[in-house]
Amino acid sequence: MDYKVEELSPVTRKILVTVPVEEVNASLAAGVALYRHRYEVKGFRRGKAPSSVVESKFRSQIYAEATTDLINYQINEILGTLKLMPLSRLDVDSKELVRDAEFAYTISFEVAPDFDLPNYEGLKVEVEKAVVKDEEVREVEQRVLENAAIVRPITEVRNAADGDIVIISFGAYKDEQIFQGIQADNFELQLGQQQALPEFEAMLKSLKTGEKGECEVVFPADFINPAMAGETLIMRATLHAIKEKTIPELTDELAKKAGGFESVEKMREAIVKSYMQSREQLNKSVAQKKLMDQLLALVSFDLPPSLVENRIDRLLADLEQRLDRQGKSLESLKKTPDELRESVRAQAEEAARGEILLLAVAKKENFDVTSEEIDAALTQVAMQNRQDLLSVKQYYEENNLIFPLKDRLLADKSIEYIFARAEKTEVDAPAEVKETAAPVDKTGEKTGEKDKAPAKPKKAKTKAAKTEEPQD
Repeated sequence: MDYKVEELSPVTRKILVTVPVEEVNASLAAGVALYRHRYEVKGFRRGKAPSSVVESKFRSQIYAEATTDLINYQINEILGTLKLMPLSRLDVDSKELVRDAEFAYTISFEVAPDFDLPNYEGLKVEVEKAVVKDEEVREVEQRVLENAAIVRPITEVRNAADGDIVIISFGAYKDEQIFQGIQADNFELQLGQQQALPEFEAMLKSLKTGEKGECEVVFPADFINPAMAGETLIMRATLHAIKEKTIPELTDELAKKAGGFESVEKMREAIVKSYMQSREQLNKSVAQKKLMDQLLALVSFDLPPSLVENRIDRLLADLEQRLDRQGKSLESLKKTPDELRESVRAQAEEAARGEILLLAVAKKENFDVTSEEIDAALTQVAMQNRQDLLSVKQYYEENNLIFPLKDRLLADKSIEYIFARAEKTEVDAPAEVKETAAPVDKTGEKTGEKDKAPAKPKKAKTKAAKTEEPQD
């Protein structure tokens, strides 16, 4: 194998690789041997079929896999020899191996710019003390009680009220026609939980079982369904039934059913512990951000373009998920895709600068990432996306995402190193502490947002956050 490195810019490299005929044929022979022992060929015992027969039967698979395996092996060898650390996904331009023919391909990627690394040991930083308020514990307890509530149909004739679950059929009308197919039968809605627009809920509360009603609703400009945003529609509904929720008392028995706790006291201890762990990690992350701000103020360098674009993609994906949880969409922001990208570009550039600095620290400290650590990160991705590990690993390998994942893990090690050696001062938390996480795994509650490894892009599902956008 011969190769030549071209420096396209201070942060871009291109490597031209030439593979001799002998190496090409050896790679194909290895692939044929693997398939001979892996699969049976009719008329021959496993492992005894002639190479020509095996190659003919499995040619497409053998040649594709041999090409991928050869390129991956050589990439690792070349980058290791050159001591280059790609910052972007590798762009491989290649065809497929051809027997008895020389093979050539190119690898393009971005690298970290050269700059003088500032002193990053012994920096001073304040870290907030983690606290948990009684009302936060009570909020989690109330959710436990809500989950354990008994729901029963009511027999008495009365109006629906907050807390009730109503069974309704409804439709959205404009000019006496169903608008955009917005209708549903036997739809369940709990009143008083802001799951529907106020006007619609108010109309439902005016009904008794078996009654019909209608009201005019002006949909907000940022409504989750763009077709309904800003529209004035007539909502008509029939109330079929009312179910009443009875909230139980918080007892030791309920604590056992909710999460296997010995008692209410043990459950509260678990809630506090989970909150403390979440808040300590949050406060640590805030302190680490302060340390990064100190260091980034001392350096200046060129940014690899694709690294910035990758960070923009991540930020927009996070924004879409946050809006989705609020019952909104990116379209509700009334910005073009280009405007959305520009709105987060400064934030993306800051993230890219931070990663480059941390990778420089990793290089100076000779940090490394083991194959076991990569597998652990991929396992986490698989669990978060409810996919099997083999599929996730294959996706990362085929899309050259292993290097970006390795960079993230190296950056994590660097900031932990800097934080561990910082001069930390603990300070009291502000008077008002608002934590969005509602932890306690054992009761099925969320444990808060955690850092996630890059995952296979998935289209977020649209939630029917408002009753007027039904789910069948």
